[in-house]
Amino acid sequence: MATTSQPLRGKTTCKKIFWAVFPHACFILSLVIYAFLGALMFSHIEGNREVNLTEDYRIFLQNLTYLARKLTDNVTENEKMFKNDIRELFNTADPVWFIIPEDRWNFFGSLFFCCTVFTTVGYGNTYPVTRIGKYLCMLYALFGIPLMFLVLTDMGDILATVLSKSYNEFRKLQSKVLASKLCSGSTCSKRNELKSRAQSKIVINEPLTIMEVLRSQSGVKRGPVKYRNVELFEMLIARENENTQPARNKSMERWSSCPELARGKTVSRVIENFDKIGKELEKLDVPIVLMVLVIFVYISCAAAILPNWERNMDFQEAFYFCFITLTTIGFGDTKLEHPKFFLFFSLYIIIGMEIVFIVFKLGQDRLIVLYKKVISFCAEKKMPSKKIYPK
Repeated sequence: MATTSQPLRGKTTCKKIFWAVFPHACFILSLVIYAFLGALMFSHIEGNREVNLTEDYRIFLQNLTYLARKLTDNVTENEKMFKNDIRELFNTADPVWFIIPEDRWNFFGSLFFCCTVFTTVGYGNTYPVTRIGKYLCMLYALFGIPLMFLVLTDMGDILATVLSKSYNEFRKLQSKVLASKLCSGSTCSKRNELKSRAQSKIVINEPLTIMEVLRSQSGVKRGPVKYRNVELFEMLIARENENTQPARNKSMERWSSCPELARGKTVSRVIENFDKIGKELEKLDVPIVLMVLVIFVYISCAAAILPNWERNMDFQEAFYFCFITLTTIGFGDTKLEHPKFFLFFSLYIIIGMEIVFIVFKLGQDRLIVLYKKVISFCAEKKMPSKKIYPK
């Protein structure tokens, strides 16, 4: 029986792990599929669009040619005027004129665009031009942004659990170290003697047998609660049967007798896992200074690695780019030249946005507490003092 029960226990634990991980994997897989479908859609719509040379583009080329002819050999005299004219001319230019749709809107470029849409970063260097692409972009963001926030909340719960447990273990270890330093030999020995004396006084009451209960039956009858002999024997026999019989696997009995009940229980557990999303994040209590330090280290690691494939960035520029990205500001002044590396960089962005989201949540809670204290303080100051009138 032991050999057969071990595989069954292994299967049940695997099923429990699977159903516990299923909601988290479902959210992440949905986001990945959504990003790939959006990349296929926008690469087909925006990548295959026809480039039409408008009248504004022709006027731009004519003015540019005129300025180039106007520039004489003596550049120093006309340099300032030429810079002003060329600046005004390029301010009227449309960036779409200088983009090749097939190169910008390939699969990886479209995937980069989809990630910037549902993460609400929006660098601004890639955007839809066609009318159908703009409408689909709005529809895509309408469903993609809530899905991204759901993934952030779900993964934030896992990260919050890990952070809270790590912080609590660190505090316990710190308290043990401080206690061992403060505790001298004599005081510790006295505490141990007191603990041993207290433990020696503790008496564990074992469950009574039938004979012991029969001996003390007279004392039971004198009490306020009286039992009949038949009821007393039935209770004792039922208790001894529970102690002697081996523990049954209720889930296996339910599965063998009625599989629908076991399925219903697993479904209810999965639904409970969905209902618990965001609960761990609400219970997180970690110092905000520690989280800011985590963000600084997290961004610094990426800022040290990013210049290896982005040659136009140094450490400071990469640090600025990572901060603007993780906070979803996305000015677009610093751009990636290799969107293919964004696939590897996207996992970093999602985890980083979760950390920033946790920091913003902790900052929000601290601000709420601060506002409550300020309002209660002002209310106490404005409360009229009680006047005591003579009798």
